[in-house]
Amino acid sequence: MIKSLLTGASIFAASVTLAAAHDTEALMQSPPGDPYVQVSDVLPLPAFIPGLGTLFVDPAMLPAGPFLAYDHDGQLSATVYMTPLAELENGTSYDGLTVGSHTVATVDIYYNAGHPGVEAPHAHVVLYHDDEAKERLAQ
Repeated sequence: MIKSLLTGASIFAASVTLAAAHDTEALMQSPPGDPYVQVSDVLPLPAFIPGLGTLFVDPAMLPAGPFLAYDHDGQLSATVYMTPLAELENGTSYDGLTVGSHTVATVDIYYNAGHPGVEAPHAHVVLYHDDEAKERLAQ
């Protein structure tokens, strides 16, 4: 019986690992599919935001995200989190946030005074997924 449970657990773990790898792969090209929505379709923001790209987010994960940031060619270039400063100051913790890609070349963190969708002052945490990503998103 123990052997059957261990075998079942191993098969389950392998399937979860494969599913996670598949899901990450599916996010590499825009559009990422459900449950993500293009931010500019639901908020008064441009389709491409210089510095952030074309953003997609799962509305259930607001305000922190992740926001998936795609370049003009639809390539996933960054994962962005928008964490309200007041919530952080009050002890809110954003744990276990997912990433669009497990490859991260560089990270930027900067202040934003607020914008449609995340109106309160917040920090942008941007994980760039390759060395050229920041440049591609700037254009």
